[in-house]
Amino acid sequence: MADSKKIKVTQTGSHIGRTEDQRATLIGLGLNKRHRSRELVDTPEVRGMINKVRHLLRIDEEAR
Repeated sequence: MADSKKIKVTQTGSHIGRTEDQRATLIGLGLNKRHRSRELVDTPEVRGMINKVRHLLRIDEEAR
């Protein structure tokens, strides 16, 4: 997995007023406050989680 492609995601929207499953998805991605960023391995599971809360995230793809 050291050669896997990474995705950088930054939370831009608040979790306040969102459904419980959207909050849990943000926590699963390692995000819980606005303007926090994480570098995640590009897998179908992570892509599905990002797709669920894409309106709250900024996605920067990085090739590694």
